[in-house]
Amino acid sequence: MSKNEINSALKIIPLGGLHEIGKNTCVFEYDDEIILLDAGLAFPTDGMHGVNIVLPDMTYVRENRHKIKGMIVTHGHEDHIGGIAFHLKQFEIPAIYGPRLAMAMLEGKLEEAGVRDRTELRTVLPRDVVRIGKHFFVEYIRNTHSIADSFTVAIHTPLGVIIHTGDFKFDHTPVDGERFDLQRLAEHGEKGVLCLMSDSTNSEVPGFTPSESSVAPNLDRVFSQAAGRLFVTTFASSVHRINIILQLAQKHNRVVGVVGRSMLNLIAHARNLGYIKCKDDLLQPLNAIRNIPDESVLILTTGSQGEPMSALTRIANKEHPHIKIRQGDTVVFSANPIPGNTIAVVNVIDKLMMQGANVVYGREKGIHVSGHGCQEDQKLMLALTRPKFFLPVHGEHRMLVKHSQTAQSMGIPAENMVIIQNGDIVELTPESIAIAGKVPSGLELVDTSSSGMVSAKVLQERQKMAEEGIVTIATAIDWSGKLMAKPEIHLRGVVTSIERSLLQKWVQQRIEEILSVRWTEFAQTYDGEQPEVDWGGLQEVLEREMARSIRRELQCQPSVTLLMQIPDEPPVKVADGRRRRTRTAAQVAS
Repeated sequence: MSKNEINSALKIIPLGGLHEIGKNTCVFEYDDEIILLDAGLAFPTDGMHGVNIVLPDMTYVRENRHKIKGMIVTHGHEDHIGGIAFHLKQFEIPAIYGPRLAMAMLEGKLEEAGVRDRTELRTVLPRDVVRIGKHFFVEYIRNTHSIADSFTVAIHTPLGVIIHTGDFKFDHTPVDGERFDLQRLAEHGEKGVLCLMSDSTNSEVPGFTPSESSVAPNLDRVFSQAAGRLFVTTFASSVHRINIILQLAQKHNRVVGVVGRSMLNLIAHARNLGYIKCKDDLLQPLNAIRNIPDESVLILTTGSQGEPMSALTRIANKEHPHIKIRQGDTVVFSANPIPGNTIAVVNVIDKLMMQGANVVYGREKGIHVSGHGCQEDQKLMLALTRPKFFLPVHGEHRMLVKHSQTAQSMGIPAENMVIIQNGDIVELTPESIAIAGKVPSGLELVDTSSSGMVSAKVLQERQKMAEEGIVTIATAIDWSGKLMAKPEIHLRGVVTSIERSLLQKWVQQRIEEILSVRWTEFAQTYDGEQPEVDWGGLQEVLEREMARSIRRELQCQPSVTLLMQIPDEPPVKVADGRRRRTRTAAQVAS
C-alpha cells in the first residue's frame, strides 16, 4: 500500500436516512472512486400536494458521476431501492450488486422506467465478495430482516473494514430457515473492524425484537375466529409475513385473492425465486373468488399504512371497483403504523368499522413484529463486531442519540463516534473520525403523473392554493392601455364577506388605476407609427399589484393569477384620418 493511500481519508456521506425514516442513500468515497450503498425513496407528507415520491438531493453524486464505480444494494425494500430508477435517468452506474430478490424487483422497475440499459445488475449470494473499482471489496453477510434475502455488508477499504448492518434484527427462528451469519460477523470482529454503521430504528426499545415466527400463533387464532370473509393487510415487501399468511390460509381452507400491484409483483418474484411456496390453486383471481363462500375467502391487500391510492384505502372509501365491505367481514392489520401515518391508518379503520367490518389491529394483539433490532440486538451487533469507531444510521435524531448511548455502554468512547445529518462529510482515518464539511442535502420531489421534478416554488404555490385558495382575474386591454371589457374575477377556496358585485367593481377600478399610472412604462410609440408594448412586463406588474391589493383587501393570502387578453394587431392612423388595421411588426421588418 502506498504512502498516499495510507494518508488518504475515507469519506462517508449519507444523503438520506438520517433524522428521518426512508430514502436511505449513502456515498463512500476514497481518492477518485465512489460507491453508493442503497438508493431509497420516501413517501410525501400531507403538505406535499401532488407529490408522489420523495428522493434525497443527489446534486453531489451528479456532479461527481465520473467517479462512480458501482452500487451496493442490501435488500429489496422501497426505502432502499425505490430511487434507483429515477437516478439512472440522470447518471449511469456501471454495476449494481445485490441479492436475488432485490435484483429481480429492481429489474422490473428499471425496465418500466426505460433505464435498464444504463447499468448492469449482478446478483450475489451469502459470503460473496465483489471488487468495485481499485479500492473497494464488498462482502455480503446474510442477516435477518422482514424481507427475504437481506444482507449486512463488510466493505474492505485501504484503511480497514467498514461494516454496514443494513436493516437487521437477530431472528434465531427465521421463517425461511436462513439464519444470520453470526460466525462471519464474529470473525470480522476478531480481525478488527474500523467502523460500524448500524441500524438505529428501534434504539429506544429495550430487549430483543421478537422472531417473525412469533406472529403465526396469534394470526392463527384470529383466522380461526373469523366467520365471514377475511381481509389481511401487511407491508407488500414482507415476504416472511406473506408466507405465514398463505400457510394459515391453506390450513383454514381459504383461497387467497391478492389486491394491489406492489403485492402482486412481489409475490410473483418471490415465488419464482422460491422464497414463497404454496400450491398454485391457493391463489385465485378476484372474479373467481366471487363465487366462493365467504368463510372460504381470504383477501391479501396493500394499504397497511393508509396510503391514499392503496387497495385497502379505496375499499374503505367505497371506491374500489370490485370489492365492497360487507357486514361480517374481518379485516386484520398485520402491521403497525410508521411514524407519520397513524392518522391515515386510523381513518381507514374507522371507515371499515362503519361499514360493518370487524377490524383487528394494535400492538397488543401480537399480529406484527418489527424487522429492526431493539437495544439488545444492537448490543449483540456491537459485541460481535467490536468496532473502533461507530456511526449510528437509519433513524430519527433521538434514535441516533440513543444508539450512541448504547454503544458507549458497550465500551466505545464518545470521541470515537459522531451523530451526523444528511449531507455531512464524515472523514475516517485509522486514527480518527470527524465531520469535515457538508454537501448539498435535502429533498427532490417527484410528480410521477408528469414524470417531472417538483421545484420548491411549485410546491409553495400548491401549498398556498390548498391553504388559502386561488383568485383568477381575466381582463382585456387595448393598445391604448384601456380596458376593453369589465374584468372577470373567480374565487376558489377563498372565504370573504364582500359581495361579488362589489368585488368585481373594486377589481376594475384597481386595474384602471394601475394602468393609468404604469402604462407609459410599457408602451412606446416612435414617429407616429404603431405602438410597441411590453405585454409580458405589463402582465407581470398587474398580477403582482393585484395580488398585493387583493390580499390586503380580503385579509388572506390566496394565490392570484391574472389572465390578460390583447388585440392581435395595433391600429394606426392614415392620411384621411380613418383608422385601418396595420401589418404586424414582423411584416413591417421584412
